[in-house]
Amino acid sequence: MKLVEFVPPVEHPLWRLCLQMGIEDVIVKVNPSLTGLSDPWRFETLSSITSRLASAGLRVVGLEGDPFDMAPIKNFGEREDGSGNEGRVTRDEALAHYCELLESMGRLGIHLLCYNFMVGTGWARTGVRTGRGGSKATYFSLEETRRKMPDAECRMSETGELKLSAEQVWTNYEHFIKVVMPTAERCGVRMGLHPDDPCLPSLGGYARIFGSVEAYDRAYALYPSPSNAVTFCQANFKLMMGAGEREKGNGLEEMARHFGRRIAFIHVRDVEGDRTDFTELFHDQGDTDQFALMRLYRSLGLDVPVRGDHVPEMEGDRALDADCIPGYFTMGRLFANGYLKALLKGTET
Repeated sequence: MKLVEFVPPVEHPLWRLCLQMGIEDVIVKVNPSLTGLSDPWRFETLSSITSRLASAGLRVVGLEGDPFDMAPIKNFGEREDGSGNEGRVTRDEALAHYCELLESMGRLGIHLLCYNFMVGTGWARTGVRTGRGGSKATYFSLEETRRKMPDAECRMSETGELKLSAEQVWTNYEHFIKVVMPTAERCGVRMGLHPDDPCLPSLGGYARIFGSVEAYDRAYALYPSPSNAVTFCQANFKLMMGAGEREKGNGLEEMARHFGRRIAFIHVRDVEGDRTDFTELFHDQGDTDQFALMRLYRSLGLDVPVRGDHVPEMEGDRALDADCIPGYFTMGRLFANGYLKALLKGTET
């Protein structure tokens, strides 16, 4: 297994810090809003992004997150008034772009794509809470989030009248996976499905379908293939378990054994609370036995990228990047990577 970091696709202090930490392999998100470049699916565009990082000594080994507007694919069939759709590509056009992205990845030797199928909104947090030593830790509260929702979305969440039902989202996902997976196979790309975050049945008026191991098995059954893989985001899978399962202390290990070689990417983080109200922690906090999990990954024969995920904001972070998204500040990641390097070293044999 190899420690990687999720870095901005444009020059950032984290680039040099990665090299100073001994991390040369990185994951990036290529959405135009981040890169300033249109058409990320084109070989020339993706090559320019990877070349930019290569000139700094960093090798792109994977992509993560929506590479472009995925609403035509994920939200297909949404009940809406039709306004605001001018200029949006069709579902078939978006799927063609996605397949072209996979082909470009294959040509560039990028063999991992961490993707999600969160409809309406991506990963969601309510705000920040004070953490250890005055740090600022991101948290989610369903009750608070509902209070902040527009009235229509709040009513939908309360009554179950959704813009897209669970079966509609499943229909969209099945269409998506059956179109893109043959290209992923041919190009040697493993698509690691990330859980819904938070893993709730619905959020903001849309169903969420990837909040259980059973849902992952259903997704795999749609197209069994080594390319149809799992991003094992520890905190999300932990929150899928009920309180009784977590008290047993080995639920995450059982899940990892269940997926085995289907795991293509590992996100290491921990939380306290449950899926309706949780706070993200430093990597050495929480009740997850990170050493035991890392040792298990090795015993399963996994040789996949590992990265630290969301970290609290620490003293001095805003001096480095005042506009950073909470959860992705720099100082906490330095701490996390030191911790993860020790875990990897300590479980080598």
